[in-house]
Amino acid sequence: MDPGRMMASHATSRRTSLDSEKETPYTSGPTSEQGGDVEPHEDDDIVRHIPTHAPHDRDEGGAPLEISFSHLSVPAQPGIPNGGFTAWLQVACGFFLFFNSWGLINAFGVWQNYYSTTLIPASSNSTISWIGSIEAFLLCCTTIIAGPLFDRGYARPMVWAGSLLLVLGLFMTSLCTAYWQLMLAQGLCMGIGAGGLFITSVAIIPSYFTTKRAFAMGIAASGSSLGGVIYPIVFHRLQPQIGFGWATRVIAFMALATLILPCLCIRQRALPPPRKTIIDFSGFRELPFCLFSLAAFIGFIGLYIPFFYITEFGGEQAGLDSTLAFYMLPVLSAGSIAGRLLPSYTADHLGPLNVLSLCTVVAGLLGFCWIAVHHTLGGLVVWALLYGAFSGAFVSLQPSTVVSITDDMSMVGGRLGMNTFCAALGILVGNPIAGVIVGNGSWVGLQAFCGGTLLAGSVMILLTRWSRVGWEVQKKA
Repeated sequence: MDPGRMMASHATSRRTSLDSEKETPYTSGPTSEQGGDVEPHEDDDIVRHIPTHAPHDRDEGGAPLEISFSHLSVPAQPGIPNGGFTAWLQVACGFFLFFNSWGLINAFGVWQNYYSTTLIPASSNSTISWIGSIEAFLLCCTTIIAGPLFDRGYARPMVWAGSLLLVLGLFMTSLCTAYWQLMLAQGLCMGIGAGGLFITSVAIIPSYFTTKRAFAMGIAASGSSLGGVIYPIVFHRLQPQIGFGWATRVIAFMALATLILPCLCIRQRALPPPRKTIIDFSGFRELPFCLFSLAAFIGFIGLYIPFFYITEFGGEQAGLDSTLAFYMLPVLSAGSIAGRLLPSYTADHLGPLNVLSLCTVVAGLLGFCWIAVHHTLGGLVVWALLYGAFSGAFVSLQPSTVVSITDDMSMVGGRLGMNTFCAALGILVGNPIAGVIVGNGSWVGLQAFCGGTLLAGSVMILLTRWSRVGWEVQKKA
């Protein structure tokens, strides 16, 4: 063969080989985005090397250079554990963070009743409810900033700061004698502190779980229900014996003790680098996120009305003595423990949107059923347990749903924060409006307002599901 033709043939073959190598995609192995349980491998932390034979990648001796992951645009992500001691320890931390954030808000009804009857009786129910509404609003509102801070790796500092503010607010509340003092201590200080605790409790778990994610979040969220049972009982039993100040201080010491575990053990896993924006509005360019944020706003307008007013309702409308009327609030919170756990477990199999849609519809209908159950103690207890169970899903499945409609896990903290802010706006206006309705003597109007807002929220949740998977009932969403 002609030597020139042989050299040309060899060059053509060489270029074909190089082009083939360049077009071969590199994959770093299974990641959490591929679904399923990805167990960590013993070689996860070993840096792999990619040989390349391109001329510009050779050293002077002709040997191929080794390119580590630090040279690639997207770093390798280790597998999500989906269990193990560290993962379940984070669930325990989340449980106590919920216990001291939403748990204290669930318990606000006992303080509202004491303020309206003893401490500041000249203030109306609507005025007093602004303290709890501001506390809940700030818990949710501060997540706008706390969410992106979580994405940047500041989980532990937020837990420390939030714990300090929450405990300080409780101690300051124990010294209050006027409305404006209560607003500053219980409304502002505790609300801001609880916001740092809450966003960490819901954002830390998705990085440790895949198939068990909703159930793990439900376990953590049940802490708020247990707090709503224990804290009111502690205050109610101790206040007549040791007074308002020391009863509140005992609760402050309980909060301090139960926050030690998350302060010491919260552990954030490495996530892909987040975007540089401080506040993430990108979710509002996506229809499912817009619809679900609107659902959170509308639903939270009426969701906490029974928690704020059931004690007063039991005394005025059901004819219960003060002790039985008080215990309606712990009964309501006890029902929501099941509402945090069972729907969350089911959501891992059927999808959080599917379960949340059903539970919110039932909770809305129960809001209207509240009108008919004030005649007997048994009927009111059964209603409180059922409403607590189905309304509990509206809280526990919110984070799971936001995670399920978020494709980029590096933005989950910011998305959770923005969605929670929309819920905050609903809480801010809902309970004071309910106080105005009750102030005009219309308990039926309050009950209808509660049920109507939850049913409207359920419609928006169904529309969110439609925007993701359509109307096919059998699809997981």
